Amino acid sequence: MPLRAPYIRAMTDYPDLLKADAGQPAHAIHLIDATGFDAWLSSRPDHVRALIAAQKFGGKAGERAILPGDGADDWSVVAGVADQQALGPWCLARLAETLPAGSYRLADGAPGAAALGWLTAQYRFDRYRKDETATGPRLLLSRDVARIDPTIELARAIALVRDLVNTPAADMGPAELEAAAGEVAAAFGADMSVTRGDALEQGYPMIHAVGRAADRHFAPRLIEMVWGDPGAPRVAIIGKGICFDSGGLDMKPSSAMRLMKKDMGGAAHALALARLIMAAHLPVRLHLLIPAAENAVGGNAFRPGDILHTRKGLTVEIGNTDAEGRLVLGDALTRAGEDKQDLVIDFATLTGAARVALGPDLPATFANDEDLAAQIVACATEVDDPLWRLPLWDGYADMLKSDVADINNAGEGGFAGAVTAALFLQRFVPADTPWLHLDTFAWRPAARPGRPKGGEALGLRAVFRLLQRRFGKNI
Repeated sequence: MPLRAPYIRAMTDYPDLLKADAGQPAHAIHLIDATGFDAWLSSRPDHVRALIAAQKFGGKAGERAILPGDGADDWSVVAGVADQQALGPWCLARLAETLPAGSYRLADGAPGAAALGWLTAQYRFDRYRKDETATGPRLLLSRDVARIDPTIELARAIALVRDLVNTPAADMGPAELEAAAGEVAAAFGADMSVTRGDALEQGYPMIHAVGRAADRHFAPRLIEMVWGDPGAPRVAIIGKGICFDSGGLDMKPSSAMRLMKKDMGGAAHALALARLIMAAHLPVRLHLLIPAAENAVGGNAFRPGDILHTRKGLTVEIGNTDAEGRLVLGDALTRAGEDKQDLVIDFATLTGAARVALGPDLPATFANDEDLAAQIVACATEVDDPLWRLPLWDGYADMLKSDVADINNAGEGGFAGAVTAALFLQRFVPADTPWLHLDTFAWRPAARPGRPKGGEALGLRAVFRLLQRRFGKNI
């Protein structure tokens, strides 16, 4: 069936917004922090100090003021940052959101990590609006020029997550998710295959069961992509691709269904991470798996109390049809484990319990390997992409016991929902394979500089840094 709408909109022209400085005309940006503000201000002429006071600029992070020059277009900018010597990713984001179009350069130093926020601040999701896109401000780099391309790739990956998650389910079903993956595969020469229909029912029965009640256009499938040297370390990246979650027969209330277009946020993260891996030419054998389905209501929907067979051979009693994400991930994790992997990583918008525990900004992170857990926490801190480790506490495994099957998909009692979901997934991961599971929200409920309200990449940069560290590539 042909797609009814483009599955990926035209991305922001990031290469035009971050360029090498060739000496072209540009407005200077002076950065100042609170500790140096008084000394800086005292060195300004009286008329400049008066203008700064009129603009209520006090050197605080996020503030800015315009400084006059000799000519009409010879003005510069002074901006407050938290620490002039250590710029974080979002230090320049407010400037990028508010400055008029034109070229800018830092008067002193290099932007470092802050160049990313300059780009992500200019993201717009305008697929359903009239074309009002204007050229944004351009940052010129005279130092750290080698970081331009990797920073642009990071911004593109973040935009890909945002685009896919922001697109409503009517235009981002399993078919469109497949097409988006196909576009990424084609761009980097990766091999892609898709399992659907009878082959899906026979080979991946849980994926099929979750998605079988959906309309034909939204039929379930397993999307796979393979790239890289077959002899390189093997890395499997898995993303939950539930394109809309009604809750199934255990239906969600309308208030809980409102944001369920984002329930494929794990797939968006996985696809964006695959793009980063391939763009950076990381020396790995990449295996991307996206189980894509819609958890719909229909006469053939799977039911509470049903017992599902799995690719691994276990049986699963359905305690709740709204705990479907772990089902599709279980079959995908089994498939990944059939090839001896050096590392398995999955992303999923899996549990409300993780949001209750950690809020929207911190992905709940689980690892079955202590060294791997320490590495991901360190990488998250390094790139300012926070996450929080929760325990794979074996003592809660009894909550998933079933009287009639090998395991139940929903823990009894409502306790430790994020932990029991991770324990369910762990049953489908080979015991000797390092595994990382991120229960991410994939959504920002309130805007911050460089991070608009809506779909968001949470944990993506941390995991990419982990892969760079683990497999010997750095930026």
